[in-house]
Amino acid sequence: MTVVTMQQVEAALKKTVGKKGMSDSEIKNLAEYLMSFFGYTDEVIDNRLTSDDRDVFYMLEEEGLLTSTQEEVLLKKGKLWRIHYWILKKDQIIRLSLQGVEGEQRKDAEADVYDQVSDEEWARHKLTPEDPADHPPGKDETH
Repeated sequence: MTVVTMQQVEAALKKTVGKKGMSDSEIKNLAEYLMSFFGYTDEVIDNRLTSDDRDVFYMLEEEGLLTSTQEEVLLKKGKLWRIHYWILKKDQIIRLSLQGVEGEQRKDAEADVYDQVSDEEWARHKLTPEDPADHPPGKDETH
């Protein structure tokens, strides 16, 4: 069973609702609110939600963090009973939380290369401004 951390949920929310103007403190509160329903489970029964909760869940479904499903159960009296569930899209949350992290690490590694070059090496290869007299206008160097 895949488990998502609070930090992963917050990071995924920053990349979705955070881009629409939600502050960091609001994102943290929303992450705590969301995880209070799911905890260590993948799904929540819809009957447990208030209409306000359901509105938040629909918004998170639009952002791709939740999905819903239903199950039909035949009761003894022959009546069909529908049970609606909300499902936490853990793989999507993890993917969103990691999005950009690899790129940032790669940029840091690329920048570290320059830190490894000594001051003497930088001074030796320092670029000097090109003398315009070396290249008269209209002359093509690829004769």
